[in-house]
Amino acid sequence: MKPITPISFSVFGRRLALLGCLALAGCSSLLFYPEPGQPFTPEVAGLAWQPVRLRTADGVALQAWWLPAKAGVAVKGTVLHLHGNGGNLARHLGGSWWLPAEGYQVLMLDYRGYGLSAGTPRLPDLYLDVRAALDWLKHDPRVGKSPMVLLGQSLGGALAIHYLASHPVEAARFKALVFDGAPASYRQVGRFALSKSWLTWPLQVPLSWFVPDGDSALGAAPALEKTPKLVFQSLDDTVVPPENGIALYKALPPPRVLQLTRGGHVQTFADPTYRQVMLRFLEDPQHFNGIRRLGEIPNYP
Repeated sequence: MKPITPISFSVFGRRLALLGCLALAGCSSLLFYPEPGQPFTPEVAGLAWQPVRLRTADGVALQAWWLPAKAGVAVKGTVLHLHGNGGNLARHLGGSWWLPAEGYQVLMLDYRGYGLSAGTPRLPDLYLDVRAALDWLKHDPRVGKSPMVLLGQSLGGALAIHYLASHPVEAARFKALVFDGAPASYRQVGRFALSKSWLTWPLQVPLSWFVPDGDSALGAAPALEKTPKLVFQSLDDTVVPPENGIALYKALPPPRVLQLTRGGHVQTFADPTYRQVMLRFLEDPQHFNGIRRLGEIPNYP
């Protein structure tokens, strides 16, 4: 069947553009655009899967999906997939549906308020959701000693960076960190969204101050010193502009690689070339240096 591509996150920009009109300074809930329910399951992509129920430290029940490695394929590692700010698990299956066939088992998490998860999404509560997923992976026997990989797309990447920077023991569990379209600064992304409308363009700077930025990845990124990092950033991204993603890459300490891509926001893995980029990175994260494609600019700013 045709692969499922991730949900487009233009809603992220539109949501942020409403901040000035709503005049709710510091309201982190405006960063989230959850979709309730479960429109389909991984069966639609022909995948084996199991539902997983998690409970956070503050008692919130969360829904997750476990995608085992394809039958007959040796397990190469375990991926924790943290999705972006819109939709739910089903809408983000396109980010990791392809990994089980390559030997990677995947835990996909729906944050509180998303899909079938209870609660209301807000910061800093979502960090408890990340913690619950990490705790589950720590104790599930199927994970064992397999190398762990984090895949953070869009908001999921920013959440992961902020959480792992303040929990170095948890960060040390990962063999590699992969960020796809992750914003360096929520405020800068909000300003970019405001600049695209003639109604909000004149006020893009003052209105962007309504976007809470204390939890943005930019300030936390320098703390992720040891784990190899791969940063995907599309030159065509209309939600997280290239300069924002490149700023995040610059803030992350080595070892890290910037892989520039083409296409919409977090549509990276719809292109098989970029799936191969991630797989080759995971083979040797310490020494991988990216892949350049004809007609694109080099991998470094």
